[in-house]
Amino acid sequence: MSRKNQTLGEFIIENQSSFKYTSGELSRLINSIRLAAKVVNHEVNKAGLVDIIGAAGETNIQGEDQQKLDVYANNKFIQTMTKRNIVCGIASEEEDDFISINSQDENHQNKYVVLIDPLDGSSNIDVNVSVGTIFSIYRRVTPVGTPVTIEDFLQQGNKQVAAGYVVYGTSTMIVYTTGDGVNGFTLNPAIGTFYLSHPDMQFPKDGKIYSVNEGNYIHFPQGIKNYIKYCQMEEGDRPYTSRYIGSLVSDFHRNMIKGGIYMYPKSSQNAEGKLRLLYECNPMAFIAEQANGRASDGFTRIMDIQPTELHQRVPFICGSSNMVEKAEEFMRNA
Repeated sequence: MSRKNQTLGEFIIENQSSFKYTSGELSRLINSIRLAAKVVNHEVNKAGLVDIIGAAGETNIQGEDQQKLDVYANNKFIQTMTKRNIVCGIASEEEDDFISINSQDENHQNKYVVLIDPLDGSSNIDVNVSVGTIFSIYRRVTPVGTPVTIEDFLQQGNKQVAAGYVVYGTSTMIVYTTGDGVNGFTLNPAIGTFYLSHPDMQFPKDGKIYSVNEGNYIHFPQGIKNYIKYCQMEEGDRPYTSRYIGSLVSDFHRNMIKGGIYMYPKSSQNAEGKLRLLYECNPMAFIAEQANGRASDGFTRIMDIQPTELHQRVPFICGSSNMVEKAEEFMRNA
């Protein structure tokens, strides 16, 4: 495997040949995400200062209060990718509709679209808990030379060419895949460089952590209730440990390293689920599967779901493969 003191830039160049489209565009795109992440990281780390924390006084398309840092992160990622002339379209969880971007030659020659959750877990900003950015990259399906359409964004997750997340925590990391394994890079803030710190990341097949908002237990489907009770039983290597941060990136990241399952099922309050298929579930499912994990809505592989709208919500179960399979078994038998 690659040297652990390798920078993210070096890693991208060295591994470009393993990607089936070797035009260099994807490498430039991941580099632009790296740049925006460093800028957003700088703001996240001074979020205790006035005018950064708190609500912006607006709501997003989901009807949720937008935090000031949400808006900042959204603008910064969109500006960075637009200015570097790499993508033909962007869809953001914070935007009502997708954004069509013309290339500098004004012939719509760029080939990639990006879907992004600019600041996942933003309700945690004001209390100094880890937040993150999630991104998903596809090749457009409409002809090059024409403006993008909704069809370019409503692709199944199994068509992703890259996905990743940035976690802004005690250390700042970029974790991503281009379909050839998962690698994590940690920011050295002194020099502003990401170094390969977690090569070839893998979910343990079994884990001892379950992550779910148990405060919503009464609203969950019976299969999830039964699985939670199974996790709490004193039998074999159980009971499992309950760990729930409320920031998908942070919960996922911990479970991938230590072994565990993350669940955000549908409920009587959120009949379709709460997490967004395109901005959260598909990219995390791609990373999970590339790291020997599994992602499901309880019955169906997440990446096989055909999206029908930009802000579609789905139930989400993700993590160590044996744990997810056991949860699916409880869902089927409920």
